[in-house]
Amino acid sequence: MSKTTATVFKRLPGVLSFQRGLLVTDAEMLNEIDGKRVTLPVIRHGIRGTQNVNKAGKDTDTAGNAVRGAVSNPQVTDSAKLAPEADALLVSFGVRFMDIGNCLFACAPGKSDTTDEITGLRASLNDFIARAKEGEGLHEVSRRYARNLLNGRWLWRNRTLAATLTVSVAVDDKPLVSVDGLAVPMSDFSDYSEAELKVAEVIYGGLCYGDVAALTVDARVTFGMKGAIEVFPSQNYLDDKPKGFARPLYCLGEPDAASPTELRVMGRAALRDQKIANALRTFDTWYPDFANHGRPIPVEPNGASLDAQVHFRPLGKNSVSAFSLAKQLNALDPNSPDGMFMIASLIRGGVYSEGAN
Repeated sequence: MSKTTATVFKRLPGVLSFQRGLLVTDAEMLNEIDGKRVTLPVIRHGIRGTQNVNKAGKDTDTAGNAVRGAVSNPQVTDSAKLAPEADALLVSFGVRFMDIGNCLFACAPGKSDTTDEITGLRASLNDFIARAKEGEGLHEVSRRYARNLLNGRWLWRNRTLAATLTVSVAVDDKPLVSVDGLAVPMSDFSDYSEAELKVAEVIYGGLCYGDVAALTVDARVTFGMKGAIEVFPSQNYLDDKPKGFARPLYCLGEPDAASPTELRVMGRAALRDQKIANALRTFDTWYPDFANHGRPIPVEPNGASLDAQVHFRPLGKNSVSAFSLAKQLNALDPNSPDGMFMIASLIRGGVYSEGAN
């Protein structure tokens, strides 16, 4: 094992970026009808809701492009529902993990960087990765990824509403494990099951040795009743939504032509790859305020949490941001909480470039 040194860099290079250490596909959502997989469409349609604004105002004031004094709130929206005869919701995606030794995408000097600084940073990174591959930290990161694959966190609201959830994982199309996803913990990362360890072994093989093993993840969800139950694909963000447009949903394929009734099939319901990846890396319990917040957050350089609207790893004095830790990789133990967070940050990828002070 390489011996650590106390080298700490004053700043990061002007050009520094890491490529993601995993490939994730979109997750298509399907009906299960009599054992068959049937397309689940996103439908665009109109609704007549009510106007509810938590703010006093005059009739001439507006909120959400609607007159505040009005009671009616006509909208155009997207929704996805199971077929009335469906037995379950099926969701499937693929993921592959890659050698963290190939995570560096670009490392080049800016105006104020010297060649020695760039060479030193590269050596520091290579040393950290070599030690990570020999230690326990990379195994733990692999186990945490495996837990979030099997607990169905990536189903988001669909998991919250589930009455039953079966998650199955196959490797290169060969079945590996199948578990009750609702029984796999969401907030704790310890006491891993045999199924989780099997999946983690495959993940570790990709991250450490570059083994090419494609994982296929399938979920079967029931909701405790049958009927045209609403399910929840990813939402699309629109910076400037048209007047009266409530919610666009993510889907695959091309939309049908608009019909005279305004009902329109927009495509096949799906969860976006980015949203799945966010859920899979929601295992940072190493941030300083975890004891108070009590929930894992996604691995993000500054510990950004959209739920809490907080940066849990802000830059500043004594920062444990990934940007700060990247300056001290030679002194960082990959088996420590900060070291495991840094391993996961490299897998996440991102731009770490820093300008001159």
